[in-house]
Amino acid sequence: MSVGIVMLVHTALDRAEQAARHWAVAGCPVVIHVDANVPRKAYAAFTKALGDVPTVQFSRRFRCEWGSWGIVAASQAASEMLLQDFTDVRHVYLASGSCLPLRPVEELVEYLAARPRTDFIESATTSDVPWTVGGLDEERFTLRFPFSWKRQRFFFDRYVALQRKVGYKRRIPNGLVPHMGSQWWCLTRQTLSAILQGPDRPEYDRYFKRVWIPDESYYQTLARQFSTNIESRSLTLSKFDFQGKPHIFYDDHLQLLRRSDCFVARKIWPHANRLYDAFLTDPAGAMKRTEPNPGKIDRIFAKAVDRRTRGRPGLYMQSRFPNEDWENGVTAAPYSVFQGFTEIFENFEPWLAKATGARVHGHIFGPDRVHFADEQSNINGALGDSAIARDYNPRGFLTNLIWNTRGERQCFQYGPTDNQDVSWRMSKDPNAQISVISGAWAVPLFRSNRNFMDIRKEAARLQKIESEHLNVLRSPYSKARIRIWTMAEFVEAPMEPLQSILDEIGHFQARRLSEVPKMVDLKGFGQFLQNLKNQGMHPYLISLWHWDTSMLRRPPANLIWCDNSRCRSSTILWFSPRCVPARIFWKPT
Repeated sequence: MSVGIVMLVHTALDRAEQAARHWAVAGCPVVIHVDANVPRKAYAAFTKALGDVPTVQFSRRFRCEWGSWGIVAASQAASEMLLQDFTDVRHVYLASGSCLPLRPVEELVEYLAARPRTDFIESATTSDVPWTVGGLDEERFTLRFPFSWKRQRFFFDRYVALQRKVGYKRRIPNGLVPHMGSQWWCLTRQTLSAILQGPDRPEYDRYFKRVWIPDESYYQTLARQFSTNIESRSLTLSKFDFQGKPHIFYDDHLQLLRRSDCFVARKIWPHANRLYDAFLTDPAGAMKRTEPNPGKIDRIFAKAVDRRTRGRPGLYMQSRFPNEDWENGVTAAPYSVFQGFTEIFENFEPWLAKATGARVHGHIFGPDRVHFADEQSNINGALGDSAIARDYNPRGFLTNLIWNTRGERQCFQYGPTDNQDVSWRMSKDPNAQISVISGAWAVPLFRSNRNFMDIRKEAARLQKIESEHLNVLRSPYSKARIRIWTMAEFVEAPMEPLQSILDEIGHFQARRLSEVPKMVDLKGFGQFLQNLKNQGMHPYLISLWHWDTSMLRRPPANLIWCDNSRCRSSTILWFSPRCVPARIFWKPT
């Protein structure tokens, strides 16, 4: 008793010839179906090349197209010829011209001989398979599909929509429960002959001729009617991607195929000479005798599909680039954004770089240029300091900066004078750590020597921009780690927020923060804010009800008093933003 091979061939006839000879030399009769789309001249040359092998025959040709009945008709014709001409065949193995035996054929024969009544065919109900696409799971069995999905997609979709609209449903033959599975099966003579010679075959054929992709449901359904023992799996290693297209194996997949322990694999690239040489001409390279286990490489394929569909964080693919939120991570690594810190502290950037070991930039989205760390004009990835080049795609600039400097923490300054096109991008980025001191933009204006009316106009503009930016940061769609302080809150107690920021970044010094960078001189800042109010501009983002520059230095505790019960303490060193001026007074001891 032997194993018969049915081969479906439509291309790469030279490789199909090589595989057919390999099967035949091992004692397996082969019946080949060649797609009717193959030119007669090529078909004649193919049959002539195998004319010296008596156990290789050719069946009646049908025109085969993906998703059509022609593939089933081709397998029926070849199987009937095989069962009729080779009576000693016990199992029939369906393969394609691109299939490659991975183990010695003798091992496959012995394996099937030990299981004489077992049919190997993947067969599951429509509710149990995960690969149906486009809602055509049960509908592929209840609707009609006279049009080609590939060549006549417009008519295919419209005809499906029409049938859904009118509520049309085909009657499934009595006793049939539709099943689906891989096209590549291995059936016993008893089961296959019962399918092909059964009295109900004309009715079943008429029904499945209008089923979508019948090659994945015809044998899978009918085998359940006649088989006594089904193992719902295929002996052929065949992997598909997320689009339902088969994976193609190349020369560099050699070790991967050996790990699968499968008897046959498809689809093999026709020019994979190394694979064909290793498995067809080198018996020493054959795999060990063991149970086929394609699940051992499922994890690798799952990773490949995930990488193909999701990509790497912070690295964009052409297929997803135009689509919002299709990226697998906005950026490649964590980074920190500081708003208002350089305005309040002197030499904040060198202090932060020393405290954290990170690369601390200035305003990289500044209107004049990109202020890289150490006044560099270029940085990793050939990113230049040109504002024009940066503003062509500011979001892409941020992504490239983080990608090209991954492995090193990036910190940069941001504010209402900078390009605001990246505001949403940073807000929705889980890698971003954004720390904001609202109202700090007023400090450079206070220290400038401009006309006050120009300062008032600029203050109103900057406050409006910052207000919109804060609304973005407070959006429910924000995913960044965001901390916002008013200027009053921060100045009241700067140590605690700075400590929390450094702890999150992970600074070199394990001890508690003992000193902060020097704060700028704010003498007269309170009067400056009052002047803005007097001119009709309300600096609400600063949240200072009362400002006295003497409070910027630690005064005697017994000279400051607040009788507001909502304050954190009755005696405070700094005026609380919850207090109003009328409730704050001097009280000598």
